[in-house]
Amino acid sequence: MTEFLPMNRKEMEDRGWDRPDFVYVCGDAYVDHPSFGAAIITRLLESRGYRVAFLAQPDWRNEDSVREFGEPRLGFLVSAGNMDSMVNHYSVSKRRRGTDAYSPGGQMGLRPDRAVIVYSSLIRRVYPKVPIILGGIEASLRRMAHYDYWSDSLKRSVLVESQADLISYGMGERSIVEIAEALEAGLPVSSLTYIPGTVCLVHREEDLGDAVRLPSYEELKAEKRKYAESFYTQYRNTDPFSGKRLAEPYGRKLFVLQNPPAKPLTQMEMDDIYALPFAGTYAPVYEQAGGIPAIREVKFSLVSCRGCFGGCSFCALTFHQGRIIQTRSHESLLAEAKRMTQDPDFKGYIHDVGGPTANFRKPSCTKQLTHGVCTNRQCLFPKPCPNLKADHKDYLSLLRKLRKIPGVKKVFIRSGIRYDYVMADPDYTFLRELCEYHVSGQLKVAPEHVSDRVLSRMGKPEFSIYQGFADRYKKMNEKLGKKQYLVPYLISSHPGSTLKDAIALAEAVRDMGYMPEQVQDFYPTPSTISTCMYYTGLDPRTMEDVAIIRNPHQKAMQRALIQYRDPANYDLVREALETAGRRDLIGYGPHCLIRPEKPKGSGPKAVISGQKNSCQKAAVGSQKNSGQKGKVASGQKKNSRKPIRNIHKKK
Repeated sequence: MTEFLPMNRKEMEDRGWDRPDFVYVCGDAYVDHPSFGAAIITRLLESRGYRVAFLAQPDWRNEDSVREFGEPRLGFLVSAGNMDSMVNHYSVSKRRRGTDAYSPGGQMGLRPDRAVIVYSSLIRRVYPKVPIILGGIEASLRRMAHYDYWSDSLKRSVLVESQADLISYGMGERSIVEIAEALEAGLPVSSLTYIPGTVCLVHREEDLGDAVRLPSYEELKAEKRKYAESFYTQYRNTDPFSGKRLAEPYGRKLFVLQNPPAKPLTQMEMDDIYALPFAGTYAPVYEQAGGIPAIREVKFSLVSCRGCFGGCSFCALTFHQGRIIQTRSHESLLAEAKRMTQDPDFKGYIHDVGGPTANFRKPSCTKQLTHGVCTNRQCLFPKPCPNLKADHKDYLSLLRKLRKIPGVKKVFIRSGIRYDYVMADPDYTFLRELCEYHVSGQLKVAPEHVSDRVLSRMGKPEFSIYQGFADRYKKMNEKLGKKQYLVPYLISSHPGSTLKDAIALAEAVRDMGYMPEQVQDFYPTPSTISTCMYYTGLDPRTMEDVAIIRNPHQKAMQRALIQYRDPANYDLVREALETAGRRDLIGYGPHCLIRPEKPKGSGPKAVISGQKNSCQKAAVGSQKNSGQKGKVASGQKKNSRKPIRNIHKKK
């Protein structure tokens, strides 16, 4: 069995170490699985000969907690974990969550808010001169000045706030090895201003070289338009081939300098990463507390790709993983799948084969691996680029091989597909095999809205594309003799969505004949185009004014409209319809959303508009370092989370 990295001084001394080279401080519990960024970085450093200790969820109120291993020889590596700590702790309504899937037994409260700042500041007090390198999703997306939803303010770069020396942003494999080698060679951390995929501090303007100078933090705070312009400059420089160095001034003598992103990994490099000796689970010390819940989502899933050229406005992947697709070989994935079948807990079901977008298995066009992605256009939005090569042959070949592995009963695709990419493929083979082999009753897709005006702000295709896919999916299932449904994910209160748009979405839900159980109220997380819109009221791509809903009651009305069949939402829905002058949707006709009288009772048996309600409160999806979305696979034991049941046939 693979040996876990030392988690305390005794385990370190049992290895014969007097001190480690690096101490990795993490807001998550220690899970040695490649879906956890901390596991990848620590195992990679270990493979290069470095001694790495793992300090999981230290008590940030006690300075002695960071003295566990003593002062490391080369430095501290600090991460909040697989999620931004604020997203981990708070719902979109800013209410404290009750559980933390990345902590023992799901216990909440084992990490601080704004974890990378708190951990780094604590280390700096105890070890004033030791190098501190920040990494992970929280540091990556807060590397420059950013809007912070929870304080409703513009925050400085976490590099300034945390007193750290460097940020390794993005996925981090290339930059962390280069940082380690430079420190090993005796270079002072202050001299590491040149490494791709890093952000550093510079104190002299003459040392900025050819960097593009962004507006200062003071200018950004004073004028929101300046922030929108600065954000879009950063967005246009997220490509590793064409990206420029960027400098953000703080006063006259301090600059946050962002180097261009690191180059994407080759397939061989990806294979090498996933072949590292991961234990594949959480450290045994957590067993008594009930283990780490997050492992259940990924233990029997395969990460086949990184990156996403989908370009959704509300997604931070462009800033973190980038738009260039990186893939593992079939051989690498098949070897991991075969190892899964030997696990005593494996029941024959591979829960996912994917990544940020499951059906992306190659760059969108041939030039990207040598010239990068376009800075002035998207691959799929508003229409598929003429250079896009929509082709599922490689993914189909992989899935067929996985299905043939002895002991594998079913291979699911749970991380989501881009239906517009499927529609762009003239070959229907993937859709047929998707329906025949890889869906269990429901396929989750993400049209997000029905208003083309709102969809354009979201960076999503026109609603007619979803309608075309829904029709094609239905016909394919009929041809196969299967009863399988689409489960569309929807977002309420996204920038640009007015009450009129929300009512149009409710009418579309009515016409589709089902009750959505999961609706995501727009969550302004750092470093997305949509969050920039929310803060500035401007679309940074066009500098057009955008309608923004910030009032909690107005947001509640938009959300309630989508789930208008829920009796608990009756008052909000009625208020919204009356406010918008749409009393025609209150009545007994088939087009009406609600009846004139409030339904009796509020349980699941109450009826509105003649249809049964099976409403369930939505859950906010997790944000992960690996880019892999949270998922629950069919085929799990009966006592696991129940699958969604939200399809209602029209009468």
